[in-house]
Amino acid sequence: MSNERTPLLTSGVCGLNVTTACGMASEATPESSPDTPTKDPRKLNTFFGVMVPTILSMFSIVLFLRTGFVVGHAGLLQGLLMVVVAYTIISLTILSICAISTNGAIQGGGAYYMISRSLGPEFGGSIEYVLGLVEAILDVFGSDPGSNPGMRVLPQGYWYTVLYSSVVLLLCLLVCLVGAHIYSRTAFVILLVVTVSLLSIFISFVAVKPLTFVITHRGPGNQTLRYNASYTGFSATTLRNNLGPGYSLDYSTNTVMSFATVFAVMFTSCTGIMAGANMSGELKTPSVSIPKGTVVAVFYTFVVYILLFLLVSATCDRTLLIQDYGFFQRINIWPPFVTIGIYCASLSAAMCAMIGASRILHALAVDHLFGKAYTPAAIKSSSGNPWMAVLYTWGLAQCVVFAGQLNAIASLVTVFYLLAYAAVDLACLALEWASAPNFRPTFQLFSWHTCLLGILSCLVMMFVINPVYSSGSIVLLLLLLLFLHYRSPTSSWGYISQALIFHQVRKYLLMLDVRKDHVKFWRPQVLLMVANPRSSCQLILFVNQLKKGGLYVLGHVQLGDLDALPSDPVQQQYNFWLSLVDKLGVKAFVDLTLSPSVRQGTQHLLRITGLGGMKPNTLILGFYDSCTPEDFFLQDPAFCDSSSGRGSEGEYNFGVDLPSLQAHFPPVRHVESPRWLSPEEYVGIISDAMKMNKNVCLARYFFQLEGEGKDSKVDGSERTIDVWPLNLLQPDSRDYEDVCSLFLLQMACVLNMSSKWRHARMRIFLNVETESSDQGWVVNEETFRELLKKLRIRASIKIVPWDSVVQHHTQLEGESTLALSEDFLSAVNCLLMEHSSQAAVRFLYLPRPPAHHSQAQLYLSQLEAVTNSLGPTLLIHGITPVTYTDL
Repeated sequence: MSNERTPLLTSGVCGLNVTTACGMASEATPESSPDTPTKDPRKLNTFFGVMVPTILSMFSIVLFLRTGFVVGHAGLLQGLLMVVVAYTIISLTILSICAISTNGAIQGGGAYYMISRSLGPEFGGSIEYVLGLVEAILDVFGSDPGSNPGMRVLPQGYWYTVLYSSVVLLLCLLVCLVGAHIYSRTAFVILLVVTVSLLSIFISFVAVKPLTFVITHRGPGNQTLRYNASYTGFSATTLRNNLGPGYSLDYSTNTVMSFATVFAVMFTSCTGIMAGANMSGELKTPSVSIPKGTVVAVFYTFVVYILLFLLVSATCDRTLLIQDYGFFQRINIWPPFVTIGIYCASLSAAMCAMIGASRILHALAVDHLFGKAYTPAAIKSSSGNPWMAVLYTWGLAQCVVFAGQLNAIASLVTVFYLLAYAAVDLACLALEWASAPNFRPTFQLFSWHTCLLGILSCLVMMFVINPVYSSGSIVLLLLLLLFLHYRSPTSSWGYISQALIFHQVRKYLLMLDVRKDHVKFWRPQVLLMVANPRSSCQLILFVNQLKKGGLYVLGHVQLGDLDALPSDPVQQQYNFWLSLVDKLGVKAFVDLTLSPSVRQGTQHLLRITGLGGMKPNTLILGFYDSCTPEDFFLQDPAFCDSSSGRGSEGEYNFGVDLPSLQAHFPPVRHVESPRWLSPEEYVGIISDAMKMNKNVCLARYFFQLEGEGKDSKVDGSERTIDVWPLNLLQPDSRDYEDVCSLFLLQMACVLNMSSKWRHARMRIFLNVETESSDQGWVVNEETFRELLKKLRIRASIKIVPWDSVVQHHTQLEGESTLALSEDFLSAVNCLLMEHSSQAAVRFLYLPRPPAHHSQAQLYLSQLEAVTNSLGPTLLIHGITPVTYTDL
């Protein structure tokens, strides 16, 4: 290796399997593979399964070919500083690895399993290479003039490099197809060989006498550059000369080195700490072996690098170190020791990469992250070896081989390494911040500070090594996250995001003090009572537009008595209702209750739904009439087309497929069907809500409303919103500015601000008696226009004479309320039909219900008569002040 010209390595070699992702599904789960293994694949102990692959990953060819480069350019002091900084960075990640691996059972997939089961499935990927070994072989046996004399037997060139790489890769494939157990034994033999090579280097520092060399390099203009270098043996002068930095031109890349570029090369010797963790599926006790084996392996390699740096600095002059990366062979007692060590380290790196990458690829296939393309990779042999994943990995690695030069992909590989380490730190940080009770690892030497510092240090190192690759890898990761988030929205592993959201929402709910509520910031917080969503879907969609970012809860009362039932029937219904919410695309919560009556159940929901400042302030009910409901499920293709469901992929819909959803909700009510509640109970619900200071809305004919679906492109440009702020059933009440009237205006304005109603026209109708001697309505109109201006409500005002209607108003004294004549109710309905028949939705004033339940039927009959055949109508009674004229 007298003229070793391997380009600078800027990435690690083993474990070149970088996991930018997370997980491998449990190999013990029934669905994890089509072939259930008959033998237990977990046979490796701490030494063979973790220590051996990790040590080889961290040594690789960097140990033999870049030690002199680092010390020569950076000097001993800065070189030791680089080692300490590099190992500090990886130690922070190791703390996170140890914490996660000791928090419950770890299945196959290593880093992927840890990250995915913590952060969710939106992380995945792997990279590997074998080109380092080929370059090392060509440095000795290549026909290029730079190779050693007498050993130029292998032709060189791009295609020859690809050929040699393919042969080496095929050898690795054969070993990995046999299984991880053969690999672990092979790796142990390689470790012995590498250890012998290291011992020969240490012995050579003592046994070899001082030597001088003439080193030649091909310079610009095809000229030959000669350098006189020497091995001085242990010398205080040599040590003193090598203490400080001496950054100069690197002969393999013809670029001037700096602290950052040398540190990037040095850091590649510290990658590979996940090599042992990636064998988790073959470890007997991964929660014990991973932390113990990784810590011991890292400490061992750290000691070796420190000793080598000290010995090299005290025995070799700077020229030798800078001008010949393979100087270990020059000064060795038997040079082939070093050559064999390089080859074995590189070969182990390639096998380590393939075996680890195949396990992660198998995990991706088991978790169905990338669809059917990787489904065959889930197949395993009877012994548990994912042989199809090994073949997939070999094919991907073969594609990488066509890069031809290690330096072409080395930086990218290291960047992905660091991204994977940052993801592990992020997983541990998220678990710690979420304060999840089940996150209690037995390994306690970590904190959120170490996790955060680990993330920052990995990101900083990425940009030190290669800013372009780092930026690109982060963008690629974000795109992959988005793809996987929408491709695989659910899993049974649990999501750290849910725990973090819970943690933060609890804090903010406590801060949301109801005593600090102000009318200026009022918004609708709606409880919509739904008997059967088959006939209420249009109303559910409409109210979703009406909530204006407020709380939206779908409430349902299941009739029954818990004392007479073996279990609560409501608990099994939540998944169906939540699936309905997903299907409709509304932003709503679901709250169900069991009660002997609908009225009592509604009272329960009004009292207990929500938390703190997020509680319903408005109750919306469907109208109580004798109309036969429409079945929305039979109209919308999303509910009646079986091909739109996920079918058997229950893990994506929480076990509720389309047929199950259809079967759960009963058919719509027929005319002869008995009602769930009587008119008295229905009116009692309205009265109860008002007593509890809740605003009440009654919705009628909303099954006729179209264009509210999530796929609809309606923007409201052809829609009209009509508001009738006067109490039409009490003509004597001419106050357009009472709380209820202003509430109507506010609700109409809120609807007008939503996406599907943004361009709708709002019309406000003012009923006046033009033939009356009192012309105060003119003043009232101007006052009302001024009010709209202050409230910033854009609407046109329509003056509606209703003298012909008022004349039918007769006061028939009842027991406890005023009854209205049928002529008056009919005239009011005709008035509404005349002016609002073309409106998309109407907002009407809802009178207070009668105090006595005996008049409930009369109250409902009056409302039914007024709104008969109107189309989508919302009868509203507002209790709380909602408008505000100031900033």
